[in-house]
This record gives sequence, C-alpha cells and structure tokens, in this order.
Amino acid sequence: MRVENNKVFISGATSGIGLAIARKLHALGNQILVNGRDKNKLNETINELKGSIAIQADLSLEEERLRVVKLIQEEHPDLNWVINNAGLAYSHSLQNEGNAFELAKNEINLNYLSIVHFTELLLPQLLSIENSAIVNVTSIAAFRGHASIPTYSASKAALQNYTNVLRDSLAEQENVHVFELIPPLVNTPFSKEIGGEQHGIPPEEVADELLTALSLDQYQVPVGMTKQFFQS
Repeated sequence: MRVENNKVFISGATSGIGLAIARKLHALGNQILVNGRDKNKLNETINELKGSIAIQADLSLEEERLRVVKLIQEEHPDLNWVINNAGLAYSHSLQNEGNAFELAKNEINLNYLSIVHFTELLLPQLLSIENSAIVNVTSIAAFRGHASIPTYSASKAALQNYTNVLRDSLAEQENVHVFELIPPLVNTPFSKEIGGEQHGIPPEEVADELLTALSLDQYQVPVGMTKQFFQS
C-alpha cells in the first residue's frame, strides 16, 4: 500500500488510537476526514491537523451513517481509505447486574453492525479507486474475553470474523485491501475504567504498528501482547 497522499476517513478520531493514527497519517501527507461526536474535540483536532476536515456524526445511528456516506460521495469522491475505529465498551458483570442484554445491544450496534452497514455503503466507491483500504479495529478481547467486558469481547469477535470474510470475498479484485488492527489494552480514555491508564501501551505504538503493516500489505496487525495469538 502507498501510505502517502491518500484521503482517509477515521471514525472516533478525536482521542486515543484514532487520534494517534490521524496524527501519523497526517504527518505523511494524507488528508484526514476526522469523525467524532463532540464538536469541541473535532475543532481541536482539525486545528492541530491542518487541512483536515471535521465530520460530526454519531455512526451508531443509521440516519447519520447515510448522511455521512452521501456527504463523502458528493464532496469526497476520491476518498480511498476508511478506518473503522469508533467503539463502545461497558464494564459490567454477567452475574448480578441484570442489564447485559441492553448493554450488548449498544455494543453490537456500534462495534459491529454499524461497521457492516458503513462498509457496505462505501464499498462501491472504494472498489473504483486504486490503493483503497478498509481498516477495522478489533481487540485482543476478540481472542480472550474478559469478565469485566463480556459483551464487548463478543462484539469484537464478531467484527474480527466479518473482517476475515470481507477480505476473502474481495481477494480477486486489486483495489481494496482489508486490514484488521488488533490492539491489546491501550492507555486511552476509552480503557481507563478497565486499567488502561496503569497497564495499557501508548496509542502511538498501535499507530506505528499499523503504518508499518499498511506499507507491507500485512493484513492482520496484532500489537503488543496480541502477537502471542499469531505465534506458530
């Protein structure tokens, strides 16, 4: 893959892993479409990453996905990379809280179903452009669920399987490359509740691993402890 001079949409790009990736790609001369829900954070990000474009939207909502895709098709027909990074996790117990179903619905919706839909809508555009990429951010939890985030783990396992099948389905065409970024626990606001601040790796390390993998066409990108699941 050519890692310079692309137009890249990154969901959840105003903090954590998404922001780290946005910074790395911006430094290489890519134009970034920065997605997030918080207007103030979006403004801070595009002020830092000069030339980037803010797209405020909640991609968990179908009408918002449709709006964003229409905007991309009309105003950014040259967009060729999509990084599906936005996610949601609840720390809870399956034993006694009694709300696992509602929490799982929200996690599955954003972490899996919204990505399937968003990808389906943008795929015709990506298939028409050389050097296109889809990057889905899963998690070490897809391999080894944790009791504190039980339904989040299941949503990331679903995304992982979908990503593998999508890659296989597109294997005979040349334009779109499908990557899976698989971080361990990372020190971000997202993971603070489950110990990321004390035990997580820096998000910049995740971004560096992704950039290397993109340049090498390495489609599965385990980071840190996740590499243990890929050792022969």
